[in-house]
Amino acid sequence: MQDDLHLRQCVIDALEFEPSVDAAHIGVSAEEGVVTLSGHVRSFAEKFAAERIARQVKGVRAVAQEIDVRLPSDKKLADDEIAARAVQILRWDQMVPEDRISVKVEHGIVTLNGEVDWGFQRTEAENDVRRLTGVRSVINNIVIVAKVSPEDVHAKIRAALERNAEIEAGRVTVAVSGSKVTLSGRVNAWTEREAIEHAAWSAPGVTEVEDRIEIARP
Repeated sequence: MQDDLHLRQCVIDALEFEPSVDAAHIGVSAEEGVVTLSGHVRSFAEKFAAERIARQVKGVRAVAQEIDVRLPSDKKLADDEIAARAVQILRWDQMVPEDRISVKVEHGIVTLNGEVDWGFQRTEAENDVRRLTGVRSVINNIVIVAKVSPEDVHAKIRAALERNAEIEAGRVTVAVSGSKVTLSGRVNAWTEREAIEHAAWSAPGVTEVEDRIEIARP
């Protein structure tokens, strides 16, 4: 119980320290290392930032996200305006393949469809749209179409893990079936787990990553 109270306070302190988040409207609870965020924020970007900050706190093993996005009346945009801005920002981003992603907006919820060759392109497109004013949520239906051998995917992921000084590669197991990667093992921090998952998504041809890595108790 005392550990949970301490963890809760650490998350609250971290949220209050972050200028991009209004912590006054965010509730925090903790139970056995699982942190639940509740309340409301003014944008989807702020909601995502709050979750990211909570994950970075030492001792957090998982985050349950229950924050609502409540747009101020002066920030609410018409769906067609959001769609036009989304198309424009995707066109500007050189990391995202041009004219291969379509955008649909309904009540501030953006749906992305299309095909890309790399996992990072799919993530980059979502990150671009997530920052736009008026966006309440993003549904990412972009498909990765590149084809490579499972052996090649496995070798590239293992090499990436070995290169990263923040990752104890020997504690991570990588299994590849077709274009799906399954990660397992135990790490010390959520940031290490995210770095491992990022390495998996960075391999060409990966269309799905199942992250079973556990966060060790402090």
